[in-house]
Amino acid sequence: MHEKTLAAKPRPAFGRAIGIDYSGAATAETGLAGLRVYTAQGTAPPTEAHTPEYGRKHWSRRELAVWLTQRLGEDVPTIVGIDHGFSFPLPYFERYGSPRDWPAFLDDFQAFWPTDAPSVTVQQIRDGAYGKEGTRPGNARWRRLSEIRTGRAKSVFHFDVPGSVAKSTHAGLPWLRFLRRELGDRVHFWPFDGWDFPSGKSVVAECYPALWSRSFPREGRTQDQQDAYSLAAWLRRADADGALAACCRPALTASERATAAIEGWILGVA
Repeated sequence: MHEKTLAAKPRPAFGRAIGIDYSGAATAETGLAGLRVYTAQGTAPPTEAHTPEYGRKHWSRRELAVWLTQRLGEDVPTIVGIDHGFSFPLPYFERYGSPRDWPAFLDDFQAFWPTDAPSVTVQQIRDGAYGKEGTRPGNARWRRLSEIRTGRAKSVFHFDVPGSVAKSTHAGLPWLRFLRRELGDRVHFWPFDGWDFPSGKSVVAECYPALWSRSFPREGRTQDQQDAYSLAAWLRRADADGALAACCRPALTASERATAAIEGWILGVA
């Protein structure tokens, strides 16, 4: 009689998962009800993380960036999923000659869209009050390959419509630049730093909550809370069962992979 061989249970690569439902409203200092953060460790359900600022009910983008810098500086490999675009569609780079190196792109973008500056809003820059937006307009018809692959994600230039991530993307990109400058090579920004997750290192990746939010009971959470919760829950679950490792390598042709190296990719989109 032959004994059945049991497959070894995959070992999680991360000690913590953080899901962030982002918001591009108001200024970088404004507390935003739509900016929600959930963390998951071990087998416990994700819990909401609240701003440590005394007297503040909701996170601001600046507070969140500082908090993330602290968390990612700890000796706990962490996977962070953020709900906004990490780069722009290829036609943008082709039209404006923007650097196709991601860190240089972030520098270039921030010069035109200084949404991390005090008291500045995305709308003010759109209106021409700050930055250089008027010389680099985007086109709502431009979509990244990963957005097209989802079948429903909107363009990062599609403003002022339900489900848009345009404001979140334009508000969030300078804070990715901030994290990268503060943390250096302690953090792997996927896929720009490589498609495979390095062992023992924290990872920050773009995610799309709509792929997962209905997979988890709502339990009285607002939609923003549910989106952040579902990201943290999915990241933890996928890490535990080995599915997350497979997400590092979406099914792309050589040409598609070259495009995605510039545009970025949504983690979990095959």
